Amino acid sequence: MSRNMLSIVLALVAFSTALAVDPPKAGDAALGTQPYDKFEKPAVCATCHVDIARQHEQAMMSQAFTHHWDEIEYFELALPHAEKVEKVSGVKAGCNGCHAPLAFLAGDIPPKPVKENTRANESVSCDVCHTIRGFEGDTPFNFNWISSPGGVKQGPRDAAVSPHHETSRNDFLKKAEFCGTCHNEKDPWGLWVKSTHLEWKEGPHGKAGIVCQECHMPPAAGRSATMGETHPDVRQHLFHGAHDTGKVRGSVEVRIHPEAREAAPGDTIRLTAVVVNAKAGHKIPSGSAEERVVWLDVEAKDARGKTYRLPVDRKGFPGEEYTIADGRALAYQDIGEIRGLADFRGLPRDGEVPDGDRIFRLPYLDEKGRMTVAQWNTAGFATDYRLAPLAAVAETFTWKLPQDLPPGPVVVTATVWYSRLVSSVAEYLKVPREESEPILVNSHSTTFTSLD
Repeated sequence: MSRNMLSIVLALVAFSTALAVDPPKAGDAALGTQPYDKFEKPAVCATCHVDIARQHEQAMMSQAFTHHWDEIEYFELALPHAEKVEKVSGVKAGCNGCHAPLAFLAGDIPPKPVKENTRANESVSCDVCHTIRGFEGDTPFNFNWISSPGGVKQGPRDAAVSPHHETSRNDFLKKAEFCGTCHNEKDPWGLWVKSTHLEWKEGPHGKAGIVCQECHMPPAAGRSATMGETHPDVRQHLFHGAHDTGKVRGSVEVRIHPEAREAAPGDTIRLTAVVVNAKAGHKIPSGSAEERVVWLDVEAKDARGKTYRLPVDRKGFPGEEYTIADGRALAYQDIGEIRGLADFRGLPRDGEVPDGDRIFRLPYLDEKGRMTVAQWNTAGFATDYRLAPLAAVAETFTWKLPQDLPPGPVVVTATVWYSRLVSSVAEYLKVPREESEPILVNSHSTTFTSLD
């Protein structure tokens, strides 16, 4: 090759390098790398993808930033904490990596409050997911998805044709790891404070290859776009989970039986309740497990209609005190420190859960060993006493029958309840009641006879 030709080649290489665009960044490195106007607004997508858009509007994906508790948690707890404590300063931007990805990518940090109606309010919009190409590293977590916004939309099919944009088949959208980029989270202490994907991976559903989308985006026959062709397996964009009452009901099963079918006043009878995570492919509760409450309540009703609440028998495992409701126990003292309240003693740890009921939970602990609902402020955990997928837990209730128990049938009912947020925290932070309202998950009754 002549010297002149070599010079031309080198010049072309240098010119091409200068024009090259840096590859998309992931996770914290993606902050401020993509302006808002690179992404389509959901209203544009809705003109063709009508049914999918309507489903998405009702799902938490479209409300991840605007949902009342998420807004309160960010602006009244996470943001002020991040601005005063260096250890947790990353949550100022990081919360938005999953709750307001467009604001994160645009560098609009902190986003304006919901009432300002900025594009942060789009939460996890259509174009966020359909411009993700994959994720960085070996494990999906902390929004390490790779976003490539523009005219090419990622989808699950070959040769999909749109009059508005190009399409590209991307099988990553069908994988559980896609969900894991936001449904796994490590906090500043390096702890997995959200691990729904990891729980799935280690459980029977993950080992069987039943991915998240099978339950939370089930397929149905139809068209994904008004002008599109009919398919037998269009993924429904329901994303129904912990905030969908219909999804929660029946997710846990319970059965209760007495040790004996007849007993006399003054006798001691033992009842056993078997609780089963029968449907979820991850633990219950999962996700924001630090704030969610699942509990088992057992009560008996005698022949005259008098009701007796039965406390659960202790098993004696380490940390069991966190799993038995106690109206005197206080927690969440770090809320006072975050808000600068010197005399804040904490809030009732278990809210309105009746004393003696069994709670299925994973207590999150701050640096001082106190229970917290601030997952970013978690330095440790107590015993994980949650319901594993397709696993049963037996709880016993030993009851010394009252001497004045009337003869006749005694009906004992075991009920599993669920609350999205511990009620004491909801009341203190003025979170709408719907967030802490107990939801009846399942119940079962049995009967024994009180003898004369």
